[in-house]
Amino acid sequence: MSVDLATVKRVARLARIAVNEEEANTMLGQLNGILGFVEQLSEVNVDGVEPMTSVTPVAMKKRTDVVNDGNKADDIVANAPNTDRNFFLVPKVVE
Repeated sequence: MSVDLATVKRVARLARIAVNEEEANTMLGQLNGILGFVEQLSEVNVDGVEPMTSVTPVAMKKRTDVVNDGNKADDIVANAPNTDRNFFLVPKVVE
């Protein structure tokens, strides 16, 4: 697969990148090189290869899933002008 100059300009416009004619020609060669490399990767036989998230085997760090209030109630209402038992007090509005 390869791209033409019109496609490069359209992608640049969609990405909101201002490119002149010279830059578009340079990008044309670069994008075609990238797409050629991707086509080479599709030729590699990966049957039996497990997907991996890292080049070294690493166990996921997991925390215990517990429900708590975060122990932040005092910090949350610390700057409020009026509070009562960790609740914000606001003036009553009656219309």
